[in-house]
Amino acid sequence: MDLFNNLWIGLESAVSLTNLLYCFVGVSLGTLVGVLPGMGPVATVAMLLPITYALDPSAALIMLAGIYYGAQYGGSTTAILVNIPGEAAAVVTCLDGHKLAKMGRAGAALGVAAIGSFCAGCFATVLIAAFAEPLTSVAFEFGAREYFSLMVLGLVGAVVLASGSLLKAIGMIFIGILLGCVGMDVNSGALRYVFGVDELMDGFDFVALSMGVYGFAEIIKNLEQNGAREAMPAAVGRVLPTKEDMKVCAGPIARGTVVGSLLGILPGGGALLSSFASYTMEKKIAGEKADPPFGSGNIRGVAGPESANNAGAQTSFIPMLTLGIPSNAVMALMIGALMLHDIAPGPQVMSTNPSLFWGLIVSMWIGNVFLIVLNIPLIGLWVRLLRVPYRLLYPAILVFCAIGVYSISNNPFDIWITIGFGIFGWLANKFGCEGAPLILGFILGPMLEENMRRALLLSRGDLSTFVTGPISGTLLAISALLLIIVILPSVRSGREKAFVED
Repeated sequence: MDLFNNLWIGLESAVSLTNLLYCFVGVSLGTLVGVLPGMGPVATVAMLLPITYALDPSAALIMLAGIYYGAQYGGSTTAILVNIPGEAAAVVTCLDGHKLAKMGRAGAALGVAAIGSFCAGCFATVLIAAFAEPLTSVAFEFGAREYFSLMVLGLVGAVVLASGSLLKAIGMIFIGILLGCVGMDVNSGALRYVFGVDELMDGFDFVALSMGVYGFAEIIKNLEQNGAREAMPAAVGRVLPTKEDMKVCAGPIARGTVVGSLLGILPGGGALLSSFASYTMEKKIAGEKADPPFGSGNIRGVAGPESANNAGAQTSFIPMLTLGIPSNAVMALMIGALMLHDIAPGPQVMSTNPSLFWGLIVSMWIGNVFLIVLNIPLIGLWVRLLRVPYRLLYPAILVFCAIGVYSISNNPFDIWITIGFGIFGWLANKFGCEGAPLILGFILGPMLEENMRRALLLSRGDLSTFVTGPISGTLLAISALLLIIVILPSVRSGREKAFVED
């Protein structure tokens, strides 16, 4: 009965005119950035963080969440039409989606992607509603040592599930933790790594760092790419899939939804890992008898991954909402948005601000309805947008970013910080280093340090406190096991192959 009462509270919040408007704006922007290659939800959420400062917290979170799961819908459009993934999780969709477009079945592929995403999004929202309260109750049993161990698990998960080199992922996490240490120590008042620069006494601004590492770095990277796009299909064709298509795709949509819902909860998981796992599973199930073969225009290769990435995107909100632990870079930015409004992320949000908590959950279902209405009728509009030259878009985006960063504290120093991190993010990308581990390290590092010091104070400096507690010890054991497994040569080589499959 409590669940229905909570959902009613959420419904009252979500259906207010203001929140409905920002939900629509969020999913529309999400679809747009998913359609435009080179953008993406992380960069867009980072760019829009300054705007949320002036919004009501509920409206801000609803809009940012809409951008994230909306981008999963939009990313399939460019993947299918021009063989360029508009969003990272849509990489797998290129394999069969673009082949279908060349066969004159672009409309069917886009329709199946939209329907699969809608079904998966609705199911994932039900899961969030069902598990939110039990997990929040468990979170209230956590002390300092349990939170320390949980954050260690989160950072290890980010390393294990990062694409590319493990060593580089670990390095980026440590850089993020070090950047989080800059400024005044809360406990002692001592200045750390400030080097006489007064503007760094409060540490690096999260908006400036995230916008530099993602927004500016992505713009620089895309401006230096001069490769031509593939030709757009002459005709999109019938958008609504046939009954035969839906019969074939029902199984992949259901399996993709389940896989995405489970993997989205994992630290470092989310949409990207879910789409890869779903595609691999569908390929294994079909075997050599698949007609046409996977990679040659099999519609199941679109249905499964597109359902999985949307389910994974939405269930990744579970650890952020219930435990205050971000499972990926977008969730780290969402925690940053909460902090901008002086809301401490974690289980207390449900009890202190239930309308915000449940309003966000209910808005996800409303957002999925908006998305299914937007995506199928407006495919022609997205096709025309794909023909806009990138060089006309990026100068306007850069100016918008600079204004947004400056508006937070009216300090020109923040713009220089953003430019510096933009160059750093671009160089890191050149060397094959991801920005997501750095962002997670920056967010979790100070929280990790604070909980470690608090636990040691309570135990009078006894380090064994972290392993003697049943919950804390179990979480640390899982972290160690994950690291040992991923270091094994066979697992490491298979993991690297999975992330570069084309």
